[in-house]
Amino acid sequence: MLSKNQIKLITSLQQKKYRKQQQLFFAEGIKVIQELLNSNFELEHLFVTDAVFPEVSKIKISTVTEAELKKISALTTPNNCLALFKIPNERPISENGLIIALDDIRDPGNLGTILRLCDWFGIRQVVCSAETVDIYNPKVVQATMGSITRVNVTYTDVADYIEKTKLPVFGTFMDGENIYKSKLPSEGVIVMGNEANGISPEIEKLTENRIAIPRFGDLQQTESLNVATATAIILSEFKRLER
Repeated sequence: MLSKNQIKLITSLQQKKYRKQQQLFFAEGIKVIQELLNSNFELEHLFVTDAVFPEVSKIKISTVTEAELKKISALTTPNNCLALFKIPNERPISENGLIIALDDIRDPGNLGTILRLCDWFGIRQVVCSAETVDIYNPKVVQATMGSITRVNVTYTDVADYIEKTKLPVFGTFMDGENIYKSKLPSEGVIVMGNEANGISPEIEKLTENRIAIPRFGDLQQTESLNVATATAIILSEFKRLER
């Protein structure tokens, strides 16, 4: 049976300040939890309605009812399991290959999808601005579908990072060079901007290579692409040329 303190703790982890305070986050669903269990993330405790994850020590498992799970879940329709994990120490930025830099991405679904894309295309490093949504937000964790375990995410001052990196920096702009006609390297930093405002003026000044995904529609009236969709197209083109 769940105690009031357990319910209070787990529900508080939906907020960034309590995740930071407790150094804990939670994940839901068999696939995501299994990916985390198979990684270097350390399990704090597991709450299940059915007998799943036989490899986990019984000391770290509590069996709960569906009604109890609903009280702690962040999902509209809860799964059959929820796990608490410790937030690991941030690792240093790896300056190898392609790096995605995120300038103020606010939507959890977008960040989660971008991490899945990075995992798919073999991008091992994502650099996020302090304003970008927290990677341990339950909606982000859910949207990554386990890719959170394979992509190193670092929060820092993106402008400062770009100023110091020795890698070429590419930014996505509406007036940039057609990406399908550009010579793209196998190493570099690709900056993706905020959903509503794009790349901030401060970072735009530091971006030496401006690229764009051309519009092919007859009317040319679509304002912009979703940032995760744009990331998919850009990574696909960089990797295609790399091959």
